[in-house]
Amino acid sequence: LAPRPLDAQADFLPGTPDLSLFPRAAWAAAHLAPRPLDAQADFLPGTPDLSLFPRAAWAAAQRRVLAELPHHALGYPDPRGLPRLRTALAELLTRRRGVVADPERVVVVSGVAQAATLLGTVLHARGVRAVGTEDPGSPDHETLYASAGLDAVPLPLDGEGLDTRALRASGVRVVVTTPAHQFPSGIAYSARRRGELLDWAREVDGLVVEDDYDGDFRYDRAPVGALQGLDPERVAYAGSVSKSLAPGLRLGWLLVPESLAEEVVERKRTMDLGNPVVDQALLARFVERGDYDRHLRRCRRAYRERRDTLFAALAEHFPGTRVSGIAAGLHVIAELPPRYGPADRFLARVNAAGIAVRALTSYTRTPPRDDVVRLVLGYAHVPPSRIRSGIRTMATAAAGDV
Repeated sequence: LAPRPLDAQADFLPGTPDLSLFPRAAWAAAHLAPRPLDAQADFLPGTPDLSLFPRAAWAAAQRRVLAELPHHALGYPDPRGLPRLRTALAELLTRRRGVVADPERVVVVSGVAQAATLLGTVLHARGVRAVGTEDPGSPDHETLYASAGLDAVPLPLDGEGLDTRALRASGVRVVVTTPAHQFPSGIAYSARRRGELLDWAREVDGLVVEDDYDGDFRYDRAPVGALQGLDPERVAYAGSVSKSLAPGLRLGWLLVPESLAEEVVERKRTMDLGNPVVDQALLARFVERGDYDRHLRRCRRAYRERRDTLFAALAEHFPGTRVSGIAAGLHVIAELPPRYGPADRFLARVNAAGIAVRALTSYTRTPPRDDVVRLVLGYAHVPPSRIRSGIRTMATAAAGDV
């Protein structure tokens, strides 16, 4: 798959159709067909409000991209991603997240899931057989690295982040973290804990994988900077547009230390030959023109209102509830008063009433220490009116147990 010579007088190499025949107008018209809205109100975390997707700006950018993209650009892409997009992402991430981002070290991926699979496969080939994961944490981390042949070693948290004493005792040399806004607890790793984590990585010649899954959404102050910016040779940084734009776009990025870059790129090439060119060019233009920043500002305003609505509804219908993790992200942790327990009975009643909700115990291997109900409540995708009615219905359903 060596690149085709662009300046050849005649090119008779096999395997490529006439790219000038690409149906640009029809593609632009069909690509943004509206999806049916899900009418079910739920508080499951992990989803942005897809109705906020900037259809008009996205469609306008797509028309311009399809009009301007040269024919040869529709051939097999660089597996790292289009240079234009890698440059745009490097500038964006440096400005917004404080990373050290050389476009040559940016790999465009199909979301954080593919980033994890790529890293896991490369690490397994190097002889790594285990990876540390946060507990509580995202179940996807364990699943994704297991698919690459790596065992997940759950590591506990404290009030500052991942417990580095447990990390040292575990013997692992790779650990997956969410330091800007830990999922699901909502902790932002302290400066001291970040330093301890990087000290560990240097001492054991290890690697920290940073999943920056919703780092752009902070409501009390500027977003916490990425850990990668403190030591780019010890941190692999992954992110995507799944929370900021839409998960269905399947676009993300992976910044890798120089020591891993060549192997990751080669694995990306053999995995899928690179991401779709039109989508990459479209995102690049969207970022370059400031549309991405404008969209994030719009989302932050909407999500802050919904967070405040959720906080008020919990105070009204579940008085005495302790709410944490409200400073950032797309979900909160709500610890209900003891009278609402046990959790399994509470969840059964609430789910039977048509309200989808998940307990904090769903994200940990550690058995619950008590019968207190601790809920992980996603709110970004729920309109304020539905938040109020949903919490009211939840309270009514739980009333029989109180």
